[in-house]
Amino acid sequence: MVFKIAVVGLGKIATDQHLPCIAKNADFKLAAGVSRNTKLDNVPCFESLGDLISSGTSIDAVALCTPPSVRLAMARQALDAGYHVLIEKPPTPTLGEMFAMIDYAKIKGRVLYAAWHSRYNQAVDEAKRRLAVKRVSKMKITWREDVKRWHPGQEWIWEPGGFGVFDPGINALSIVTKILPEPIFVEQATIEVPANKATPIAAQIRFKRGDGAKADLSADFDWRQKGEQTWEIGIAATDGMVLNLKKGGSILEVGGKLIMEAPLEEYEMIYARFAELLQSGKSDTDVTPLQLVCDCFMLGRPVTTAEFS
Repeated sequence: MVFKIAVVGLGKIATDQHLPCIAKNADFKLAAGVSRNTKLDNVPCFESLGDLISSGTSIDAVALCTPPSVRLAMARQALDAGYHVLIEKPPTPTLGEMFAMIDYAKIKGRVLYAAWHSRYNQAVDEAKRRLAVKRVSKMKITWREDVKRWHPGQEWIWEPGGFGVFDPGINALSIVTKILPEPIFVEQATIEVPANKATPIAAQIRFKRGDGAKADLSADFDWRQKGEQTWEIGIAATDGMVLNLKKGGSILEVGGKLIMEAPLEEYEMIYARFAELLQSGKSDTDVTPLQLVCDCFMLGRPVTTAEFS
């Protein structure tokens, strides 16, 4: 079966990733776009999700690529119309909205898929395999990038519910919550917020193990990096194994030796997974990365930094 899909929100991530990957996947056909400002060639486009639904266009599923703050209402609207729903990360601004969305999808009997794209990499899967029977003693996440390169002109990310630096940082958290052999929890955090913004530009986080055992677990997120971007996760186990994931989880090194350099096919794998879920009628809605971000905001100490523009 070919699933007819509409992409809602035709911004940078939709045009860079979702639309090309839908075009390459034989399980999907792009049937519509929804955007107030952008139109697509040879595909019907609508200014709102309500306009799409009212049009009677045949749709099986939607990919919600809008800012997180509006997704709960849109997801409910789509589910009421009988559509299955894929949500770009971060899925919602709060856990409460995410749990409400999960419950509503169950009531409606539709597939809901929270797509954590950074988890979809062969090097990440291999790291998970190698850590499966290990006891982690140290973890250092370094996730530093240039916000102006990746979010040009996107003011919503600086508003409440926009996540700030946790928008990319949640990608790192999605990886570690997949590969670590046991859960971690936020112990403390420092959150740096520019004087003219509402969300963080940087954060330093300390994590802890659930069993109280001593471990050095930390993360450094920063949106002010120029030049080469840094997306790295280093993990050490008590048996001496040292594992490093680099370039967003596409390169795996163990003991300083290159084990794998996997192609970046995250969104291709997302749509392969979505097709599987649609065929099976099952949802995939892990909230763990969002839980850690919410805990950072709950436990974090805010620090005001220089204005940013």
